[in-house]
Amino acid sequence: MKKLLSLAFALVLISQASPASAAIKFSGDAQVRPRFEMLDYEVNDYDVENTEDLKYYYRLRLKAAADLGDGYFAKALISSETPGWLAAVSDANSEKFDLGVSQLYFGRMMENSHYMMGRMPLGSLNNPVFDITMYPFQATEIPVFLYNNDRLYGFNYGTKVGPGELNATLCILNNDASHITDAWDDNEDDVLEDGYALHVSYKTNIGNVTFQPQLLAALTGADIAGGAYIDSNMWGMGAYQDVAPITFGANATIPAGSTTFTVSGFYSFVDGEGYEFVADGEECCETVYVAEDRDVDYHSYLFRVKAQNGPVTAWFDYNAATDETGSSDTDYSNMFVWAQYNWKVHESSMGSFTVSPTVRYLASEVDNGIETNTSRLRTELWAQVTF
Repeated sequence: MKKLLSLAFALVLISQASPASAAIKFSGDAQVRPRFEMLDYEVNDYDVENTEDLKYYYRLRLKAAADLGDGYFAKALISSETPGWLAAVSDANSEKFDLGVSQLYFGRMMENSHYMMGRMPLGSLNNPVFDITMYPFQATEIPVFLYNNDRLYGFNYGTKVGPGELNATLCILNNDASHITDAWDDNEDDVLEDGYALHVSYKTNIGNVTFQPQLLAALTGADIAGGAYIDSNMWGMGAYQDVAPITFGANATIPAGSTTFTVSGFYSFVDGEGYEFVADGEECCETVYVAEDRDVDYHSYLFRVKAQNGPVTAWFDYNAATDETGSSDTDYSNMFVWAQYNWKVHESSMGSFTVSPTVRYLASEVDNGIETNTSRLRTELWAQVTF
């Protein structure tokens, strides 16, 4: 019911906020994605799990954009709230595809500046600054795009400064009102207990190179994810609450003939107080987790090289982190490779049909005295229509 009400609210907002003469555009895309997956999981060089599976995914995204005049606009994205907006065919073929408001934001575009607010897209597919901040121990394979659906709630302002554009966004990383910390923190009645962060970037051209230095700093304690998302055995490792990560780095886009290269480098760290959830026995056959104070101390970096030449896109990510929280250190290293060929089967003013063979390879290692290695190979065939 909540999702249906949210969908109705989004459509009413766009239709009612626009005069009869306003330009309202509806568009979208649909995709089917068969996937073959191979997973290997080892502990101290002993095979624990080796699996192969063929899976089937699909998604539908509906977009609405309203031009309210004088630069004012409103936009919405309606889709499933599942990771990557994808739904999987279940064993019993009883899966559900519930539409919800994935993005909803509005603002104003002016000649030399703009502002917008709401549940906004991040562009994290091509900008890993949020990946390493929110997933420092497994920042590869675009986790913010996949698991957070490339959006967060915030307020953005951008303006021209010198030869480039300066953008500042107040980000709401998490709302602590329903956080489990309420159960043990009787004094948690401050609105600043929510996870706020400030993202500042400056995009400019140096010759034919586009350069974008960035800073993403938590202003209050926020929650960050931990461990790798490629296997349930690694879920939750290094997950901390109420910490204040600081991330800085840059993207550089370099044209070289018919090929465009993008190089990214980011560093993120935390050195301060926080919480960690640890297992504390079982109750009713379920593991009970309690919060323990921690002096959290970790640092992480990510390096990316991406190349695009016509229909071919390929990139390489390397992410490494050291978590010095607690009595012993934990080292993480992750490597990710993506290769894709986009074949335009049909294209017209009404839309397009594209087929994209895709290969994704991810390898992760965790060493905390016990060495855990996980590798996963995915070969996919994306068939997508835009309209």
